[in-house]
Amino acid sequence: MKRKDALGAYGERLAATHLEQAGLTLLERNWRCSDGEIDLIATDGDAVVFCEVKTRSSVAYGHPAEAVVRAKAARLRRLAARWLAEQDAGWPEVRFDVVAVVRSPRGAATVTHLRGAF
Repeated sequence: MKRKDALGAYGERLAATHLEQAGLTLLERNWRCSDGEIDLIATDGDAVVFCEVKTRSSVAYGHPAEAVVRAKAARLRRLAARWLAEQDAGWPEVRFDVVAVVRSPRGAATVTHLRGAF
């Protein structure tokens, strides 16, 4: 596994644990279709939550959440629409969150959960 892929997998594991500890229920991890991938899909009460996870080993090039630019948000919205179209259940609320993880060289990583990020 490439170093970048290992860092991303690490961040997604931490993000999933963080969301579950915050009371969300995970439905999918790394849902894929021909158009792309959604990192995490969860429920939070009556809402279905589509989460983009960004992980960095430092903030030297900015906070990981800053990497979710307009084009990335638009892509996630398109993927979410596709996922929703494949489901039998209707969701009264849809939310898009970003979970940013910064790995620390020593000690615990920092996890920032931005609810309703876009």
